Amino acid sequence: MATRPSALDLAPPRLIATLFYKSDTPSHFFPHADSAPRSPSDALPSATLNALKDGVSPTSNMSDYPLEPPTPGPNPLDHLYGSYLSQSCLTDFFVTLTNIIPGLIEDKITTRRLEEGKFCRVVEIAFPLPSAGGVTLEMLRRNEAVSRWEREWNVEAVFQKDDVWRRHKRLAVFDMDSTLIQQEVIDEIATLIGVEAQVSAITAAAMNGELDFEASLRKRCALLKGVPSSVWETLKPRITMNEGVPELITALKRLGFKTAVLSGGFTPLTGWVGANLGLDYAFANHLVVSEDGQTLTGELTGEIVHAEKKKQHVLEIAAKEGIMLEQIVAIGDGANDLPMMGVAGLGVAFHAKPKVQMQAPARLNSKSMLDVLYLLGLSKEEQEVLLR
Repeated sequence: MATRPSALDLAPPRLIATLFYKSDTPSHFFPHADSAPRSPSDALPSATLNALKDGVSPTSNMSDYPLEPPTPGPNPLDHLYGSYLSQSCLTDFFVTLTNIIPGLIEDKITTRRLEEGKFCRVVEIAFPLPSAGGVTLEMLRRNEAVSRWEREWNVEAVFQKDDVWRRHKRLAVFDMDSTLIQQEVIDEIATLIGVEAQVSAITAAAMNGELDFEASLRKRCALLKGVPSSVWETLKPRITMNEGVPELITALKRLGFKTAVLSGGFTPLTGWVGANLGLDYAFANHLVVSEDGQTLTGELTGEIVHAEKKKQHVLEIAAKEGIMLEQIVAIGDGANDLPMMGVAGLGVAFHAKPKVQMQAPARLNSKSMLDVLYLLGLSKEEQEVLLR
């Protein structure tokens, strides 16, 4: 006898949009003429061609001459209605959603403030996604109308499925360089030995997906030949965590998360960072040391932690710990982090390279990585309880 579908089965899927007002990157600098730093009596600076931006300086090369002016962006509205998530801002977001999603009515949209107080900067918006409209989660994440709304209101919107897995994640996986820490380790070593320009150029191309990661890594490592093996101890005092990282790890561990760092960097520092933060897993690349133990050879040994290897580690850790893929959050900033983001229930590009932000499931450019907790549905007050 066939079972009748439940009301839950028949209901359209629900989505959550977590809205962040970007208070650390205001869209305007002088909201009122009276607050401008200059007065009519101030002397004007001298004008030179050097002060002009690229593309506006006179040129004899017609291919360099712009054929038409750039398209103007939307006018910022947050300075008119308030530098926070005002009701006008939210109402405009509701209108944007109903214009995009056929069949969605405003009465079905619910709001939850994730901060107390009048000037709330983080809000959750929940709404159904009618199947008849043909709109998908991926389409919303890349919708031009949503992007324009974000620019107008100086807000970032992160879309997710509103299901049990969003609220019950169990594994958090991080890239290290420029994600957990502010530095790119290989660039720091290069600075010490005077080859930073060569290494930085290769690093940037690799992280933007313009070069094969493994080949570029070997190319960069070759420049480190002869560096003293004590370089790791020299670098440790230079390493600084990104804002909110220690607090985020503390909160996640108190919630029972397993945590891991998967780095395209090197084991000595990755292991050290992982141990300092109390992470459960740490994987990185192994640089060969000379037979006398004094210098680096510029070669790598063992498996390379490239994009696919990161993804493999995520799958293996999840299987070992009995964790479903929907219960994973993966956070990184480079092109080599996209595959692991893709298999996770939530993949977050944190202050990532432009190409990565375009391709990642979600992006977050707020000041503190602690804001990841908002994506799990935790209010500011709940976060404070976790961190007491």
